[in-house]
Amino acid sequence: MEALGLAAIQRYLGKLNEGLQDNPWVIRDEKLHKEFVFSNFVEAFGFMTQAAIIAESMNHHPEWFNVYSTVKIRLSTHDAGGVTDKDFNLAEKVEAIIQSIS
Repeated sequence: MEALGLAAIQRYLGKLNEGLQDNPWVIRDEKLHKEFVFSNFVEAFGFMTQAAIIAESMNHHPEWFNVYSTVKIRLSTHDAGGVTDKDFNLAEKVEAIIQSIS
């Protein structure tokens, strides 16, 4: 698997961010990045649990940080040295989780 070029990343971002104007995914430090804020720690942890199960099934594990109700996710494919299709695929699945709990 190869890291995506800038043009491909922009196309994937456009598709991923359709309807997400208030809180879009961005590229920061050569990683796909997004921050989620929940009502409380239990909701944040529940989201992380669902995302962890999906990530494990994909054998693609996010870099993430959680403090109380905030979860920050950063995705990149270390073996490829950058962002790949796999990262966008996981991001789409994360968004599906958000839609299911909203």
